[in-house]
Amino acid sequence: MKEHHKKSDALDYHEYPQPGKIAVVPTKKHATQYDLSLAYSPGVAEPCLAIEENKNDAYRYTNKGNLVAVISNGTAVLGLGNIGADAAKPVMEGKGLLFKIFADIDVFDIEVNTTDVDTFVNTVKAIAPTFGGINLEDIKSPEAFEIERRLKEELDIPVMHDDQHGTAIISAAALKNALEIVGKDISKVRIVVNGAGAAAISCTRLYIALGANPKNIVMLDSKGVIRKDNPNLDALKAEFATDHNLHTLEEAIKDADVFIGLSKGNVVSPQMLLSMAKDPIVFAMANPTPEIAYDLAIQTRPDIIMATGRSDTPNQVNNVLGFPFIFRGALDVRATKINEQMKLAAVHALANLAKKSVPDQVNAVYGGINLTFGKEYIIPKPFDPRLIYEVPPAVAKAAMDSGVAQKPITDWDAYREQLMDRLGGSNKEIRALQERARQNPKRVVFPEADILEVLKAAQRVYEEGIAIPVLLGHKETILSHMERLDFNANLQIIDPKSDQEIERRKSFADIYWKKRQRKGITQLNAQRLMRERNYFGAMLVNTGQADAMITGYSRSYPQVIRPILDLVEKEEGFSRIAATSILITKRGPLFLSDTTMNPNPTAEDLTSITLAVAEKAKMFGIEPSIALLSYSNFGSAPSESTKKLTKVVEYLHRNYPDLVVDGEVQVDIALNPEKLAAAFPFSKLNNGKPANVLIFPNLESANISYKIIKEDEGLNSIGPIILGLSKPIHITLMNASVDEMVNLTTFAVVDAQERERRK
Repeated sequence: MKEHHKKSDALDYHEYPQPGKIAVVPTKKHATQYDLSLAYSPGVAEPCLAIEENKNDAYRYTNKGNLVAVISNGTAVLGLGNIGADAAKPVMEGKGLLFKIFADIDVFDIEVNTTDVDTFVNTVKAIAPTFGGINLEDIKSPEAFEIERRLKEELDIPVMHDDQHGTAIISAAALKNALEIVGKDISKVRIVVNGAGAAAISCTRLYIALGANPKNIVMLDSKGVIRKDNPNLDALKAEFATDHNLHTLEEAIKDADVFIGLSKGNVVSPQMLLSMAKDPIVFAMANPTPEIAYDLAIQTRPDIIMATGRSDTPNQVNNVLGFPFIFRGALDVRATKINEQMKLAAVHALANLAKKSVPDQVNAVYGGINLTFGKEYIIPKPFDPRLIYEVPPAVAKAAMDSGVAQKPITDWDAYREQLMDRLGGSNKEIRALQERARQNPKRVVFPEADILEVLKAAQRVYEEGIAIPVLLGHKETILSHMERLDFNANLQIIDPKSDQEIERRKSFADIYWKKRQRKGITQLNAQRLMRERNYFGAMLVNTGQADAMITGYSRSYPQVIRPILDLVEKEEGFSRIAATSILITKRGPLFLSDTTMNPNPTAEDLTSITLAVAEKAKMFGIEPSIALLSYSNFGSAPSESTKKLTKVVEYLHRNYPDLVVDGEVQVDIALNPEKLAAAFPFSKLNNGKPANVLIFPNLESANISYKIIKEDEGLNSIGPIILGLSKPIHITLMNASVDEMVNLTTFAVVDAQERERRK
């Protein structure tokens, strides 16, 4: 994945469709005057009076218990330095977004315009009643230590400076597991810490709490080894000063077992690495350039266990593994602080999770490889859905055991269920799908690449490492658009009408003519059709010169589907092509079928559609729960339409007994587990969750429902996804957004990966 993004894209992302990355949304009804009278005057007086009597009732009647402040003065913004409070706001909003999408924690970002410790502390103390927790961010050292120390002492809510403790917790978990793999005792290993900032000091303190011997630790700052004979050391550095006769990194790293890099890129040479002890552990966490490049390190020392801060190498030390889940556990027991016991609990929970069998859902995200505990998998992956129900319970229990929990948990099974429910949608499935695509990007044809919006989508998938675009269209127009977009890439650009493509057109036409010569296609017609981009693009995929195709932006669905149906064979078992569209809802992906193809599918068609959609759902790591929809429930209003659905259900129950599918059923029943269980306890859909695959009886109902929900709710979507073709060719809606085209391309890449794997 490329790290660089264009300035205009970054600015547009933050400005449109509305400025910023987070917003406040109502959580209560507010449509009527009565609703408003409860929300504000006079009804609001009742919770105010209750809280006046007992301030802890703020957790009952307000959002305090799920609200964290992300607070900074902008004096040490990662990679940018002291940029000030105003300029730090986008970073704080971004941190708020991560809190929400990974742990369902609401955030207000607070930028405090002061560098004075007393003023900063007093400001935070004054606003603290608003919040259930405080996340300090991007505050320079040494002030960060003093600010955190005072706030922890003077407030009765959790306070954590993530820059210090986040990296410490994640790297400590990784260190624990790495030492176990190489069979070394943490109390005996020699550790070199290159860097002496807030993160380095917090990491070292936590390693000592984990069992490291301070006498075996050497810390370096920009001037070299921090030594006890230096008369100018401040109190923080003095804590880690050594009396060993060492002065440089080259001297310190010799025979060391562990190197912890929190400094700058390329400061460790291969010669230094070779001088380390057997089975060295190297965490080169400088970003974006590690202290030594991953590939160079593993080539130099095959016995190394390596971690970095980058997402494109194994063992990424990523703070998102920690802070959302630590605060989740602290908030859920109403902890008064985040103490050492809670941090260590998070360390052990993360370390233990990496040793557990990895679900297929996670393996699929990372290219279908079988992740197992070992040198290249010592900490969990950020997209592991188990994080939210493994780490918070450990943190919550540590808070209870250490006496800082004000609301102890008594039913741990119920708590884990609540945490699982918090996973929701939040587009995490799209992020996971994109990560999966990046593991093995495929060649994707864009037949409308000389349209600016389509080219923007191609640029996105290329620069994000999702796909390798093959661009069809007028070459000069494409190059002009690429220059305008600052899209610098050496990609295939093909104009099917150009003289350069005569031989390929002829070859494609011959293949097509031989296939369709008894269906009215002449050789001349075949040659003429190969000048059209959708025919040419489909043939690129058919002949293996590309892996997938995305089209449909500028033409109606019937116009676009025709060449595809003419050229591409159906999958085995399919008599008709169908389509499913995916809406990314708060509860997760919702598959709606058939939204574009079949006006009135037969029972046999619906059976094929149902089985195909179930397979696509599993590509997301989702166990399909399938409802066949109608206006009636289980025979309450018999008609030709409902009898058709009954026939499908009977066939699937008989031949696919493990498939969770039932109907016919009304949509409100299918999406409401409580209603379903009360009215129809016999249904196979009674698994405690709403249906995630909806099969409609006809095209009208499916298409109308999909577009109403999508537009009214403003949901992210993927599709339409073509079902039943032997090749991964998918058709976007006319005038689709760039995001929609990127999402569909991502799916097409994963679709191609799956087909390749099955072969």
